[in-house]
Amino acid sequence: MESPYFKRTTRSSIIVKVKVENEQLIPEESSTETNQKVSTKKRQKRPKVEIKYEESPLEEHQITKQESSGWEPPMWREQLKNIYDMRKSRNAAVDSMGCDVISDALASPEVYRYQVLLSLMLSSQTKDQITSAAMKKLREHGCSIDNILETSDQVLGELIYPVGFWKKKIEYIKRTSKILQEEYNGDIPDTVEKLCKLPGVGPKMAYLAMKCAWNQIVGIGVDTHVHRISNRLRWVKKPTKQPEDTRKELQDWLPREYWRDINHLLVGFGQQTCLPVGPKCYECLNKEICPVGKTNKKISSPKKIKKEELKEEME
Repeated sequence: MESPYFKRTTRSSIIVKVKVENEQLIPEESSTETNQKVSTKKRQKRPKVEIKYEESPLEEHQITKQESSGWEPPMWREQLKNIYDMRKSRNAAVDSMGCDVISDALASPEVYRYQVLLSLMLSSQTKDQITSAAMKKLREHGCSIDNILETSDQVLGELIYPVGFWKKKIEYIKRTSKILQEEYNGDIPDTVEKLCKLPGVGPKMAYLAMKCAWNQIVGIGVDTHVHRISNRLRWVKKPTKQPEDTRKELQDWLPREYWRDINHLLVGFGQQTCLPVGPKCYECLNKEICPVGKTNKKISSPKKIKKEELKEEME
């Protein structure tokens, strides 16, 4: 489910839009008979085709309140609402360079899913801008399983450089592509368990692949941003050291209707405001109700913010 602030065209809606535009470019047949009909009867207008978007229960950013079956963070509804408000503009790197955006939505479903998986594999330890540039080169080269397997390691390396650990990712991409060709008939697995068995694919990638490639929400993709912000907001019972621990904690209490939004929402928030080092607490709407923000709320200039003791890897 998408929130009102995170409406995005799905792969199918993009295809519908292109078809509608193409149909409108086709000239109508003209004949004497047709002209006579037009003169005696008003011509019927072409019906408009409305492109549907997926919606979430967050109409007008109202966070639904439900009875909790167990522990939940005391201020999470207010904090989440504020984050939605801060992300209204949708101008973070992830909004224009996420795995679903940089994959070819007009390709065949199998190729699109393969590109989503590849973009996730490339994104590990890599900034979105670099991942996007690498995927652009791969798509121009021909980003299908058969074509990638026919590409030499040297050329593949030139295409994906300088993504993090690019040499190792060449191996992962080749091995994964071979498995997909031989065991999945040129498609990607449709379960988290099977996805995680592929070389270079971890839980975060698997859950995001299920969401973006298969449109199935079976869990929360937790990367360094989601992990960091969840700990800062105390959305975990006790501090977690690994993203997988954070994922399990979040899934224990966060209502399922918010699972689709949460990764994209927090990644963008982490890229723009809740930075790994020097978070912009001075401009955050949660500064009064965030444990970290309370300590930094008097700071009005980003130059004066001290580095946190816990340094995390930038993505």
